[in-house]
Amino acid sequence: MADGYSLREVGELLGLSRSIVKRLIDAGFVSPSRGPRREFRFTFHDLVVLRAAKALSDARISPSRILRALKRLRAQLPAAMPLSGLRIEAVGDTVVVSEGRSQWQPDDGQYILRFDVALPRGKLAFIDPEQPAAMQSDDEWFTQGCALEGNDAEAARAAYRRAIDANVRHLGAYINLGRSLHESGRLRDAEAVYRLALAHCGSDGALLFNLAVLLEDLDRSDEAIRAYRGALDDTPDLADAHYNLALLCEAQGLRQEAVRHLSAFRKLSRS
Repeated sequence: MADGYSLREVGELLGLSRSIVKRLIDAGFVSPSRGPRREFRFTFHDLVVLRAAKALSDARISPSRILRALKRLRAQLPAAMPLSGLRIEAVGDTVVVSEGRSQWQPDDGQYILRFDVALPRGKLAFIDPEQPAAMQSDDEWFTQGCALEGNDAEAARAAYRRAIDANVRHLGAYINLGRSLHESGRLRDAEAVYRLALAHCGSDGALLFNLAVLLEDLDRSDEAIRAYRGALDDTPDLADAHYNLALLCEAQGLRQEAVRHLSAFRKLSRS
C-alpha cells in the first residue's frame, strides 16, 4: 500500500467531498505529495489541517485568516503523534495545540471551537465534543451496530463507522457498513467503503463477494467477474459466488468457466 492517505480515504475519514478537499488544496491549506500514478497522498498532518480548515470555514472565519493560522499550525505539529492524542482549540485565527500539559499558539483570535484528534490503538480518529461518544472499543461499536440494524439503519451505520475509526482494519465493520449502504441504494458510497476495506484489510472472500454483487448492480460485469474470481481464490466454497459467476460467464460467452462454476455450485449445495 502506498504511503499516506488517498483522496478517497480523506473523504471517508473526514466527511469531505472531493471538490471541498481540492478547494482546500488550491487555497494552500495543504500540499499533498503525489503517488506513483500522480494521485494525491495525504499525511496525518494534512488530515489534521484539513479537519481544522473545515471547522473554521463552517464557523465563517475568512479564508485569509484561516490560511494564516493553519500554515503556522502545519509548521508546528510534532513529528510523531502521541497515542494520547492532541487537543486543538481554534480561537478565531488562533489555533492552540495541547500535548499533555504543554501548549503552543500559532496565532490569536476570539471565536472558540474545539475538537480532539486521537489515535486509539494507533488509528486515526476525530472526536467532536458537540457529539460526544463513549470510549468504546472497535468490537463494542461493531456489536452495537449489529444490534441497531433491525431498528435504525442510520445509527447502525454510524456505529460501524465508529468501529472503523477505532480500528481501520476492522473487516466486519466495513462489510456490514458497505452492505447497509448498498441496501439503502447508496451504491457509490458502498463501493467506496469496500475499496477502502480492500486497501486496509486485503483480499477476503466475503468482502470480494459483496463487492462483486454491488458491481453487478452497477452494470460493471467485467469487474464483477474479477471480484467473484478473487472471492473464490480466497474462499473456494462460496456456493453463491460460484452460481453468480456461472451466470455472468454464460452471459459473456465463457461457456467452459460457466459450466465449471455451475458444477461447483451444485456440488456445494448437496454437501
